[in-house]
Amino acid sequence: MHSGAEAVPFWINELARAARQSKLGRQVLVAERLFRRVFRPELLSPTIVPVFVTPAPEPSTDTAPEPNASRVEQTTAPGTTDATPKLRRAAFTRQVFEFEGERYGFNLYVPPLPPVTSTTEEPTSVPLVVMLHGCKQDAADFARGTSMNELAAKTPCMVLYPEQLPKANQMRCWNWFDSAHQGRHAGEPAMLAALTRHVIARYPVDPTRVYIAGLSAGGAMAAIVAAHYPDLFAAVGVHSGLPPGAAHNVISAFSAMRHGGRSRTPGDPAALKDVMPTIVFHGDADSTVHPDNGDQIVLAAIAALKASGVPLTRSVIPQELPAPTGEMRHTLRTVYSAGDHHHYVEYWSVEAGPHAWSGGNAAGSFTDPHGPNASAAMLAFFLQHRR
Repeated sequence: MHSGAEAVPFWINELARAARQSKLGRQVLVAERLFRRVFRPELLSPTIVPVFVTPAPEPSTDTAPEPNASRVEQTTAPGTTDATPKLRRAAFTRQVFEFEGERYGFNLYVPPLPPVTSTTEEPTSVPLVVMLHGCKQDAADFARGTSMNELAAKTPCMVLYPEQLPKANQMRCWNWFDSAHQGRHAGEPAMLAALTRHVIARYPVDPTRVYIAGLSAGGAMAAIVAAHYPDLFAAVGVHSGLPPGAAHNVISAFSAMRHGGRSRTPGDPAALKDVMPTIVFHGDADSTVHPDNGDQIVLAAIAALKASGVPLTRSVIPQELPAPTGEMRHTLRTVYSAGDHHHYVEYWSVEAGPHAWSGGNAAGSFTDPHGPNASAAMLAFFLQHRR
C-alpha cells in the first residue's frame, strides 16, 4: 500500500497496466477512476487495512439498509454529464487495525453521504458511535442485534464496531475487570481510543460528536474508556454493564456481577473534571449482571454533574409496551436534565428485562426484541451533546 497524492491499493495500478493491453481496457480504466475516488489517500493508512466489503441490493427510498449492506460511490462514464450529484452509497466494511503489535478486526458502517463536488471542497462531517460487543459476540453479530446501522443510515452517522481478540479473552469479553485494562495509556482503553482517532482522521467524522456504548462487558469497558477519554467522547451508553473500578480481578468481577459493584475513581484525576453525559439501560430480571450496577453508574454520573455545578431536574416517565403474553410490559425511564433542556443522565429500568440488548433484532445474539428500543434511545440521547 502506498501513500501520497496517488496512494491507492497496489492491485488497482496493476489492473490498469494490464487493461491498456486488453480489449476491455477502456472499461477497466473507468473502473480504476472509480476506485481512485473511493479509496482516497486520506482514507488509507499502514495501520488500517480494508479486508472485504459485502455488497447488497439497493434498498427502496423508504427503507433503511440492512446491517451488512455496502455501497460504492457512483460516477458517470467519460464523455457524459450528470447535472444531479448522487449520494455516495452506504458501506459496511471489515477492516484490520494494528496496535502495539496486535491486529484487531473491526467493522465500520458509513452512511449515504452527499457527494464531494467542485463547490464542496470538504466532505460533510457526521457523528461517530463506537459500539462494544459483549461476551460470546463479535462485531457483525452486535451490528445485527442492535440494528444500529439502520438508524445510522437515517441520522446519518457512522458506527464503529471494534472486536476483541480471542487470544485476549477466550469468551471475547473486553477485560474490564483487569487492572491492566483500566487506565488511559495502556491496554484495551488505549487501543480503543487509538482506533477511534484513526477513524476520525480518515473519514468525515465530526470530532465534537463522538460517542461510545456497549453491552455487558462491552458496556463496562465503554464506561472505563469514557471516564479516561472525556477529551475524545461526548457521551456514553452502558447497557447491562458495570461501573468503572467495580472489579480488579476475576474473583471481584464475579462478585460485582452477582451482587453489584461500586464505582471507584478511575485513577486519572483529569477524567473527573469533565462532565460525561450518561445513558443506562438495565433489565430488572438480569441474572448475569445485577441491576444494582446500573444504579451505581447513574449515581456516579449524577454526583459528577453536581460536583461540576450543573443543576439537575429529575423527571420519571413510565412507559408501556405489549409483551408476547399479551400483557403490558413496563419501563421506568428516569431523566436528569439541566437548564438547557438537554438530558445529561437517563436511566431505563426495563421490567422483566433479561441480560440482553433491549429492543434488539432477534437475528443477533443476546437481544430482547420486545423491550424498548435501546439503540434509538441512545442515539437520540447522544445527539443532544457535543464535546
